[in-house]
Amino acid sequence: MEKITTGFHWNELAPGRQYRTKGRTVTETDLVNFIGLSGLTEELFINAAEREDGSAIKGRVVPGALVYTFAEGLLASTMEGTGLAFLHMDLDVKAPTFVGDTLHVEVEVIESRPTSRGGNGLVRTRNQVKNQNGDTVVVYTPLRMMRGSNRSGAR
Repeated sequence: MEKITTGFHWNELAPGRQYRTKGRTVTETDLVNFIGLSGLTEELFINAAEREDGSAIKGRVVPGALVYTFAEGLLASTMEGTGLAFLHMDLDVKAPTFVGDTLHVEVEVIESRPTSRGGNGLVRTRNQVKNQNGDTVVVYTPLRMMRGSNRSGAR
């Protein structure tokens, strides 16, 4: 019996293909929970009064690691049942993200090729995390191993 998935297969992701995720707003609860789980108790993230009085950047700043985690969560459905391994990543934080920002991910496939065996493939994408104003806050380029499909044609 065939398993129904919502994720892309590697051979459906040709270089140049682009897509965008839904959005997600960062809340104060998200920030507090992430700091508690990660141990990122940097003053930058936990002392709101210090941020307002002594910093050029005003507002509740969100760790880049949380922004990346949100991006991967927004992308999860595109790999559901087809993602096999996360192999490598380069990541750049381009601008601060704040509590209250709404993030989405714009994805461009930059490489897609078969592995040497097994019908699987390697896919590298350029993922731009953008806020509600269209500002790019994080850019990362993951390389993933993904299942192939015997079906012809893209979605």
